[in-house]
Amino acid sequence: MISREPTIERLAIARSLLLEPYGLSEATLSKALQTIATHRIDDADLYFQYTRSEGWSLEEGIVKSGSFGIDQGVGVRAVAGEKTAFAYSDDISEAALLDAARTVRTIAAAGQSRKVKVSGKHTVAGSRVLYAPMDPIATLDSTQKVALLEKVEKLARAKDPRIAQVMAGLAGEYDVVLVARADGTIAADVRPLVRLSVTVIAEQTINGETRREVGTGGGGGRFGFGYFHDSIIESYVNDAVHAALTNLESRPAPAGEMNVVLGSGWPGILLHEAIGHGLEGDFNRKGSSAFSGRIGQRVAAKGVTVLDDGTLPDRRGSLNVDDEGNASQRNVLIEDGILRGYIQDSMNARLMKVKPTGNGRRESYAAVPMPRMTNTYMLAGDKTKEEIIAGLKRGLYASNFGGGQVDITSGKFVFSASEAFWVENGKILYPVKGATIIGNGPDALTRVTMIGNDMKLDTGVGTCGKEGQSVPVGVGQPTLRIDGLTVGGTA
Repeated sequence: MISREPTIERLAIARSLLLEPYGLSEATLSKALQTIATHRIDDADLYFQYTRSEGWSLEEGIVKSGSFGIDQGVGVRAVAGEKTAFAYSDDISEAALLDAARTVRTIAAAGQSRKVKVSGKHTVAGSRVLYAPMDPIATLDSTQKVALLEKVEKLARAKDPRIAQVMAGLAGEYDVVLVARADGTIAADVRPLVRLSVTVIAEQTINGETRREVGTGGGGGRFGFGYFHDSIIESYVNDAVHAALTNLESRPAPAGEMNVVLGSGWPGILLHEAIGHGLEGDFNRKGSSAFSGRIGQRVAAKGVTVLDDGTLPDRRGSLNVDDEGNASQRNVLIEDGILRGYIQDSMNARLMKVKPTGNGRRESYAAVPMPRMTNTYMLAGDKTKEEIIAGLKRGLYASNFGGGQVDITSGKFVFSASEAFWVENGKILYPVKGATIIGNGPDALTRVTMIGNDMKLDTGVGTCGKEGQSVPVGVGQPTLRIDGLTVGGTA
């Protein structure tokens, strides 16, 4: 059997699902783009998508629900200056495509902006080979998926008699996209995505008072369900059970300004929210980010290097090509404390006179692309986790986070710690509950005093929301010490 080059293979799969069944060809795509370009525009593209998804959930020892869905359609976009016209349809046909093209071209008229020349010849865009073009849903049959969830439940209950309830979920998605741009570029991607999630409730009664606490675990990425072998499942279960049992012993969190140590891995969500969003091109072009106009300036302590990297194999946030047909990249945003660049999609890059960074992303064919993060993380330093905690005279060690929010303009953030400990004289004394970490993103970066050598990425659970659109992302960081943060507590 002769195999095709991966980029060509993905394009063939996209054509077979999104063009050929509807009598469309690349000549039809050119015709639609030429229809848009009869008015003066700066850019135009077509985005076809086919998505098949499946989900299973277990509760009280039985699989209580399952879902299966198929969605497909095409989004048509025209850009003139900083204005965007967009139309979409779940009817993939030449008539619907041309109707959408005529609709979006009204954004511009003769004399507005430059006129784009639509190329009749298509050039296949360069791309990465970061994951297999597989259908992950087909990698296990229904019986095996149910058995996997039952294994999670059995394993969790066996860990400790205080585990009163176990909930588990399994989700898979097969996503195929095809992008055609006015300059003749054509790109395709086949994106598998799976996730296993575990939630446990631990319960204990002391002196007649019953206390319940929740713990979560899970992970996934761009591969098949076969990734979830016994040792991976056990690690997810251990995370969930450990968190729940730890919180059963927790005391009210102290409040006030203090030095804080953040754990490695998922606590990088603070970096994502408090720093990453502020480095997205649209906010900086409009001058609404706390980082606007600061390229080349020191924005963080020495040793702080932050990347957004869409090229990590099999990672949840990675992409062979972004949703505008640009290959994903490894982008250094902050280097040794100096701001080096922003995350860009095509429109904001053009308006800011820089190159796109492979970060044009959209939730689906029914949404417009915008600059979004992929896998955002901080590089490791030279300290051990033990050294960093030992140097904390009195403060908080937050090993895991729950939710949070940030104001892009001011950079202010608030995060809740789902697992945290009180530290005195370099020793972890006891777990605490109800701690919220409050600060300012740009200011917090300047307060980093120790960086661990234990950088790790999250297990593959992140989803980022922006302007109503959700996309899968990754985060990561080493253990960090940040001095002078405000901690809101319950003590």
